[in-house]
Amino acid sequence: MSATTLPTPRQLEYQDWEFGIFLHFGIRSFHEGHRDWDGKPMFPEAFNPTQFDCNQWVTTAQQAGARYMVLTAKHHDGFANWPSQHSTFSLAQASWKGGKGDVVLEFTQACRRHGMRPGLYYSPAEWGNPVFEYPTAYDDHFVNQISELLTNYGEIDILWFDGCGSEGHTYDWARIVSEIRRMQPRILIFNMGDPDFRWVGNEAGVAPLPCWNTVEKVPFSVQTMSKDAMGGPRWLPAECDCRMRERNWFYEDADEHTVKSVEELMGLYFLSVGRGCNLLLNIGPDRRGLLPDKDSARLLKFGAEIRRRFGNPLPVKSVERQDNSFIYEFAKPVLIDHAVLMEDQTHGEHIRRFSLSISFGDEPVLLHEGYNIGHKAICRFPSSKAQKVTLQILDAKGECSSSESCESGPGSYDLRSVEFFNCEVI
Repeated sequence: MSATTLPTPRQLEYQDWEFGIFLHFGIRSFHEGHRDWDGKPMFPEAFNPTQFDCNQWVTTAQQAGARYMVLTAKHHDGFANWPSQHSTFSLAQASWKGGKGDVVLEFTQACRRHGMRPGLYYSPAEWGNPVFEYPTAYDDHFVNQISELLTNYGEIDILWFDGCGSEGHTYDWARIVSEIRRMQPRILIFNMGDPDFRWVGNEAGVAPLPCWNTVEKVPFSVQTMSKDAMGGPRWLPAECDCRMRERNWFYEDADEHTVKSVEELMGLYFLSVGRGCNLLLNIGPDRRGLLPDKDSARLLKFGAEIRRRFGNPLPVKSVERQDNSFIYEFAKPVLIDHAVLMEDQTHGEHIRRFSLSISFGDEPVLLHEGYNIGHKAICRFPSSKAQKVTLQILDAKGECSSSESCESGPGSYDLRSVEFFNCEVI
C-alpha cells in the first residue's frame, strides 16, 4: 500500500459490524441437488415453507453476535423472493400463502423488530431470462426490480451484488447506481457498480495478509481472475463470505454432516475479522422456513466461544508512550495469549508494521510481529506470563497523534484500542 484514502462515516460503521449472517433461501431450497447455471427447471409450486419464521432467523443470529444479515432476494435462477410485478417467476406464482407471500417483507420486518441491520442480495445476472442478451432492455428489468426492493421495504442497509454470471456483460452502472443512491442514499453497495465495500476474492472466508483497505482494483466473480478497476485508489473494506456447510449455499438434506465445527469457525474468524475484514457466514434456511437445527446450534456455540475468548479483557494498570512504542503494564504478572489491536481509521490507515514483546530483565522477547492493524488485528501467541507488554510501531505513514505535539489529522495515526486476553482454559 503506497497511500491511504479516507473512509466515509458509513463505511466505518459497516466495519464495526464485523460479523453478519448470509441467508440463501428461495426456490432452490426446495429442489435438492440443483447447482448454479445447471439449467434444470424449478417450479414455484414447490415453494412451501411449512413453519416459516424470520424471527427465528434473526433472533438466532442476534444471540450469536451477528450485527447484520443479508437475504437472497433474487439469486442467479431469477426467482424473486417477493411478489415482483416485473417477473413471472416469483412468489406471486407460488402456492404459498395463495401467492401473497413476501419473504423480503417478513425478513425486513423481523430485522427491524429485533434491531438487526437488513441487507438484500440481488444477482445482476439471471439465467433463463432471454432479455439478458439485450443489455438496454435488461437494464430496465434490473432497475425495475431494484426499485421494488428499495421503495417498498423501508431502509435497507446493504445491497449485495454477486458478480457470478456477469462476466463480459455490459450494465449501465451509471444509471443503475444513480437510481439506487436516489432511492436509498445511505445504502452500502457490495462488489459491483459503485461499491462501498468489496469481496475479498474467495468463498472460503479467508483474507490475505496484509489486507489493506485502500485498493485500486477489486475482484468481482469467482468465475474469473480479472478485476474491476476503480479509476484510482479508493477506501473499500473487504468482506469474507463463506458457508456453514462444506459446499452448498442453499439448504440440502444430503450435507448436514458437513456443518463446520466451532474450531473451524473460530479459525475463519481469526482469518477474517482478525485480519481487519468482516465475516459473512452463510446458513441456508430449510424447507420448514427455519434455520436448520444443527446449523443453528453450531452458530450459537460459535458466538458463545467468541464471547468466551474476547468478552473479558485483562485490566491494564497504565500505558506509557516512548516514541513509537507503547508500554502496557498490568497490576501483577498475568498470563496472556491474545492481543486485539484497532487503529483509529477516521483519517485512513497508516500503520504498516508492528510488534508485540515482553521483557525478562532487560531483554525483550518478541511475541508477535504483524503488518497492518487496520480495523482490527487479532494476534495469537503462546501463553506467556508478563507484567508489561510493549507494542512497537515499526513502520507507519505519518506521526502518532497521541503525542501532545501532533494533532490528529490526515497525516497522522492513532490507536483506537489495545486489549489483552487469556483465552486458554486454565
